Amino acid sequence: MAGKLTHFDSKGDAHMVDVGDKPVTDRIAVAHCNIKMQPETFDIISEGRAKKGDVLGVARLAGIMAAKRTSDLIPLCHPLPITKVAVEFTPDQTLPGFQIEATVKTTGQTGVEMEALTAASVAALTVYDMSKAVDKAMQINDLRVVLKDGGKSGRFEAQ
Repeated sequence: MAGKLTHFDSKGDAHMVDVGDKPVTDRIAVAHCNIKMQPETFDIISEGRAKKGDVLGVARLAGIMAAKRTSDLIPLCHPLPITKVAVEFTPDQTLPGFQIEATVKTTGQTGVEMEALTAASVAALTVYDMSKAVDKAMQINDLRVVLKDGGKSGRFEAQ
């Protein structure tokens, strides 16, 4: 693991990292999570029968919007010029539920891991919100960064 935590100064106070001297590079991050639900809930969402409408379509938009607002939510995140956000849902009958993957790209001086994590989590939360009337026991699991590339630290791929 790398040495010190970068969001603390020499006195131990939290601060925003100065990225001004870092080179501008292409950066990408991919985050993943899943939402597990009752088989009946999975069928309702998969078949487009939810009373609130297109659950996955709304959740996709919520994830995209969340990525763009990450610096408003996480205190020490830099506002970034995001060039791409994609949120994908893969039905998974073994859960049952959906695998959620969020991809965020930028050309900038810092990475977009937090934006990808925020997009995936808010997409899952939106599925929960739109479906909780029929299934309050849904579970959001395994939120993590699965890919990060660009910048000084290079490429990371989860095992």
